[in-house]
Amino acid sequence: MGFDSESGKLSCESCGNQETIENYPEELIESRFSEDEAKEYHCENCGAVLITEAETVATSCSFCGAGVVIADRLSGHLAPAKVIPFTISKEEASEAFKKWCRKGLLTPKGFMTADRIKSITGMYVPFWLFDLNSKVQVDAVCTKVRTYTRGDYIYTETKYYDAFRDLNLDYVKVPVDASEKMNDELMDKLEPYPYEQLKDFKTPYLAGYIAERYNYTDEELLPRAKDKISSYIDSYVSSTFSGYHSVSYRNKQVDTRNVKSDYVLLPVWMVSYDYNKSEHTFAMNGQTGKVVGKPPLSKGKVAMWFGGIASGTFLALKCFSLFMGGGFW
Repeated sequence: MGFDSESGKLSCESCGNQETIENYPEELIESRFSEDEAKEYHCENCGAVLITEAETVATSCSFCGAGVVIADRLSGHLAPAKVIPFTISKEEASEAFKKWCRKGLLTPKGFMTADRIKSITGMYVPFWLFDLNSKVQVDAVCTKVRTYTRGDYIYTETKYYDAFRDLNLDYVKVPVDASEKMNDELMDKLEPYPYEQLKDFKTPYLAGYIAERYNYTDEELLPRAKDKISSYIDSYVSSTFSGYHSVSYRNKQVDTRNVKSDYVLLPVWMVSYDYNKSEHTFAMNGQTGKVVGKPPLSKGKVAMWFGGIASGTFLALKCFSLFMGGGFW
């Protein structure tokens, strides 16, 4: 049986039988998908660590395509707390990717036909979801400027204010991918995920997919989680100083701590695409269908694009010049 993204159930391709995972008896899960049956294997070619079903003894690495052999079994403390199941099937992912390729305004014509998909692999990528609390204290000098006229004179009045902010900010479910092999920028751009779809982890969700084990602990990734919310903290602090003409921070202290962190698996379709003797890698959110990646650019289309901008600018300047010379100024 494999996980069916359309129904959200375990489905048998042979007889059509379906079983609901949420209500699946624990004793059956333990007997069919027990911890002892979840295998871990290590790719000697690229170093990726993945997990697969018990009966799999040899397969190909979804990262580099190299043949790998099953190694040690997955230990209990590595089991995720939550998982967001796939809702987009492989066929739907393929069609969505083709549609996305055809929207490329600056991509080569051959790329836009999207007929060179080398492989499309559904995999659960390990993430840590952080609940963070930030204590923020800011000491600043603010100004308000008023300009007025009295008689023949123009006066500018500047008032200075001492301002202090003591803020308590909470950020929940901040995602940070925990895979060594996955591109962090690519994974960040796949956000957001519908976290209301998080379900308690059960091994049957992995049936028919590949799942990678985390390479970094939550402690190791906490600095990156803090960095992800730093711009939001800055933006919120700035919003509390509205109404002033200028704000100068004399002192700013941000103390962010980890309230809770959960190890979860999030669904990603990895697409390998051949074009012009080069392989391009794209990722698709397995829940929303959002596609991210850097497609090749057509030099001719880029030249035409910037040429059009330059021509438009030149035409605007020429018209402005005519207006000036014709007395419209």
